[in-house]
Amino acid sequence: MEMLQNKVIIVIGGAGFVGSHLCEFLQTHNKVISLDNYLSGNKDNHASEVTYIEGSSLNIAELAGELSPDIIFHLGEYSRVESSFDDYDLVVQNNLVPFSAVLNFAKEKCAKLIYSGSSTKFANYDIDDVQSPYAWVKAKNTEHLINYASWFSLEYAIVYFYNVYGGNEIAIGPFSTVIAKFKRLFLEGKKSLPVVSPGTQVRNFTHYSDIVSGLIAVALKGSGDGFGIGNDRSVSMLELVDQFGCSPELVPSRRGNRESAKLVTSATQALGWSPKVDLEDHLSSFISNTSK
Repeated sequence: MEMLQNKVIIVIGGAGFVGSHLCEFLQTHNKVISLDNYLSGNKDNHASEVTYIEGSSLNIAELAGELSPDIIFHLGEYSRVESSFDDYDLVVQNNLVPFSAVLNFAKEKCAKLIYSGSSTKFANYDIDDVQSPYAWVKAKNTEHLINYASWFSLEYAIVYFYNVYGGNEIAIGPFSTVIAKFKRLFLEGKKSLPVVSPGTQVRNFTHYSDIVSGLIAVALKGSGDGFGIGNDRSVSMLELVDQFGCSPELVPSRRGNRESAKLVTSATQALGWSPKVDLEDHLSSFISNTSK
């Protein structure tokens, strides 16, 4: 993997799932600062050489104004589709409202902004349920960034993650990931795992290490929109349950749950990036290790 070196880097959401791994990778050769409001971040994820600032990105100018970052990774937004219907105000307050402050700060500091959009942008939704509050707000933020950059010459790139899994993921609560949840239930001895009907939904599960390497490639060489970071192999939810050696327990369909999302990784692959970790190998290792 190519390296970022001797840079001042701010990671918004640096105590969260993906952000913590990015901070850990970057800290050896760069000055790394995390800005996190700990909505889903966890202080247990802190890395030894990273400076942590607690607060909202709305106040980034006040909280990090003395810094002169070369790069800002913005990974710190509310990031759940189905629960966003219940958390509408939280989505707006965490994603939509602070975004202008981040854009203005990046422009003032002449920093390159790497923004994590949402792969729901490429989703295939049911006709009666086109978008969720989360998907709509993320789409508006990407549109805002593209226009802002053209107005004020901001250097930027927009990345899109596909179903990240691996260490530091949340296993319980509204911000839990499906892989972490299934691992927890498997360790509890469950023989069946809950699957939202109809179970044929497909996902491109992507290991956090592949997400980090994609982020580094985009930071070094990417510009503009469309940098999807996802594994090539699609897995249905029923297939995922089978990989755990369990049976599916179908639960009612949920508003906002998409059938699939188009994998858009060609721009990232053109930078020399490709995914390295296979989900089936990862789960086989997990199951083997827990059975010892």
